[in-house]
Amino acid sequence: VTEADMVEEKIKYILEKYGRIDILVNNAGITRDALFMRMKEEQWDEVFNVNIKGVFNCTKNVVRSMIKNRYGKIINVASVAGEMGNPGQVNYASTKSGIIGFTKSLAKELGSKNINVNAVSPGFIVTNLTDVLPKETKEKYKELIPLARFGEPEDVAKAVLFLASDDSSYITGEILRINGGLYT
Repeated sequence: VTEADMVEEKIKYILEKYGRIDILVNNAGITRDALFMRMKEEQWDEVFNVNIKGVFNCTKNVVRSMIKNRYGKIINVASVAGEMGNPGQVNYASTKSGIIGFTKSLAKELGSKNINVNAVSPGFIVTNLTDVLPKETKEKYKELIPLARFGEPEDVAKAVLFLASDDSSYITGEILRINGGLYT
């Protein structure tokens, strides 16, 4: 998603083959955790290139077709880290809060074209990104979650499915938090 030419080529192929793209889910994301004073510039750049530039590249190449068809659903994946912050994740949290701003701003630009732009903001979801955390860190977070459990990928998938459906036709510019009540 970081290579604009490659993204453009793939989107063009999809449009030629299928004629339209109605739904875009921007879900690519990486972390390169380090305390800020120890963070290397390449760690910062890698995270921004995937998490922000990837959203820009994919969205930029799909939007024209959605405008032409006067229909579209763009769903971005943010994170509770973008709303609360996390020590050791200044780069990651910055990109995820950037996605929230991107979502809200683009929703205002594209609403009149019948294109909904929303985001999901997962909290602690059991994935390869959270598997690497120490057990004591996981237990600390679980104590902060009112539902007293971590989310599953299916919890996020169901929220994305809702935002991709016509049941969400009057929702745009919203950030749907899937975090068990950790952050409201």
